[in-house]
Amino acid sequence: MVDSGIDLGPASWQPGEYERFFQAQTAVRTRAGAASGDHGAVTVAYGAPAARAGLEALRQGGTAADAAMTTALAQVALTAGSAVSYFGIMSLVYYEASSGEVHTMNAEWNTVAGENDPLSIPGGVTLDGSVEAARGAAPSGRAALVGGFLKGVEAGHQRFGRLPFASLFGPAIEFAERGIPISPGLDLAYTMREEDLRRLPETRETLLKPDGSRYRHGETLRQPRLARTLGQIAETGTDHLYHGPLGERIVEAVRADGGRMTMQDLRDYEVRWAPALRADLGEELVIATAPWPNAGGIAMIEAQNLATAAGLTDSPHWTESGESLRRALDITQLLLVSSLPAETVAAAFPGLDFSPENRVTPEHARQLWQRIENGSPLPWKTVPPRHSDDVVAVDEHGNIAAITHSINCVLWGRPAIVVDGITVGDPGAHQQQQIAATEPGGRLPAPTETGIVFRAGDPVLGFASMGSGLHQKTFQCLLNHLRLGMTVEEAVNTPDFFMPSFDPATGAATAVFHEGEYDHAVLEASGLPWTEVSSEAARFGGEGYWVAISRDPVTGRVEAASHNRNNSAALAY
Repeated sequence: MVDSGIDLGPASWQPGEYERFFQAQTAVRTRAGAASGDHGAVTVAYGAPAARAGLEALRQGGTAADAAMTTALAQVALTAGSAVSYFGIMSLVYYEASSGEVHTMNAEWNTVAGENDPLSIPGGVTLDGSVEAARGAAPSGRAALVGGFLKGVEAGHQRFGRLPFASLFGPAIEFAERGIPISPGLDLAYTMREEDLRRLPETRETLLKPDGSRYRHGETLRQPRLARTLGQIAETGTDHLYHGPLGERIVEAVRADGGRMTMQDLRDYEVRWAPALRADLGEELVIATAPWPNAGGIAMIEAQNLATAAGLTDSPHWTESGESLRRALDITQLLLVSSLPAETVAAAFPGLDFSPENRVTPEHARQLWQRIENGSPLPWKTVPPRHSDDVVAVDEHGNIAAITHSINCVLWGRPAIVVDGITVGDPGAHQQQQIAATEPGGRLPAPTETGIVFRAGDPVLGFASMGSGLHQKTFQCLLNHLRLGMTVEEAVNTPDFFMPSFDPATGAATAVFHEGEYDHAVLEASGLPWTEVSSEAARFGGEGYWVAISRDPVTGRVEAASHNRNNSAALAY
């Protein structure tokens, strides 16, 4: 391990905490994790030990950025790069207390400059709740894109960090060296990708047992190659990947599978900083999020304005009223506008301006909802799989960091490429249309919904969301907390609805709910076909994840809430 002079790993934790947090890593929640404190907090959708490492960064004088980046680095190691990757992507929204400004960083996907026929990239990934449909088509290196996760960690630290850069990697390196327990989620990943993980020699050596068998729930996976690679990056910076030997090996592996990536694609990658997109939601509420090409931020603001236009905040809650539920489902259905061709949207809503600038205005929402009420909703269809992770951190100075990071493919991806412990996914397997609409080597639009909320000018909430149903979950939790007076913990625990499922053979869309949470009379009263899924099936049944930290602008007290179903955690001090 690189000696940075600061240890954020288990040696600095309280006695017994290592065992307790790694035991939590293999547990599955049924309620949101919650914590409150006067100094700082960290909350995550996955990875209790990662959250504890992030809290240690705060305790040792780090900023919210230090805590968020430490946590995110550790999350990847804890998932063996299955749901998140060091060659994945990151979106950051950061409130800087000293200046009162909100900064955004886009470290999302770049397309491959040499890919001249993106519509022919093998794919076929869908999320209809079945494992086989989510596995996708034949493996292809052409589905690999250029991710900026590590560039984002470095850039975020350079701008807002206080601790030594190498110290942020310490917990991830230690977890990789000592070994991680196979959680129920990681066991599911092995179930889905067992055949794919055997395809390439280095992947077998990294992620399978010496005899070629898979790891199972409760067993321990050690990742010595990953620990060495992270140590090199901690010592020399991200040039080891984007300009150096690690990048060369990744490019070689991608091209060996038919990909068109080159080292120039890696050398040309840069993160993008921009002022936040701000939108007035009424009632002295202002939301700050990532601007275009972050399509998720646009859709999130549009949905909140639609809730006002539809009178949803003045109606019975959608868990109690079929009419309210139908309105909420119709509103979140309009996420499709972000991914459909412009001509399709124009045909469905003639005369309406769907430019990013107009979509965030209350007048656009009023006109759009009037069209919906008149019977012209878009057809329901599936949206791409998004396997990601969230981190929100608040420090004692009032800085707020909200990040979403992702591999943006289904669990390692079908090619299952691993180079020196770093996993390379296949996000292009379900984004062919978006790649075709983006210039070669350009930045893809991002679906993440991450932000900071102000009330009467004071920052009161940092949040991040993930999962295939991230839009639905964010919509519900923001309304629950900001408009309906719930705490962040209550907002997460309130019964939610998922992303609708879609049957490509019949064109039928079905609303999806977690089993046992809704009164069936309310579901029937919505007038929509519906189905329920178990906790085990929720991940591929359109579930969304939302984590948040609220902050009292007078006392500075923070309250954190994590996801309510996985091995999440919320910590504060």
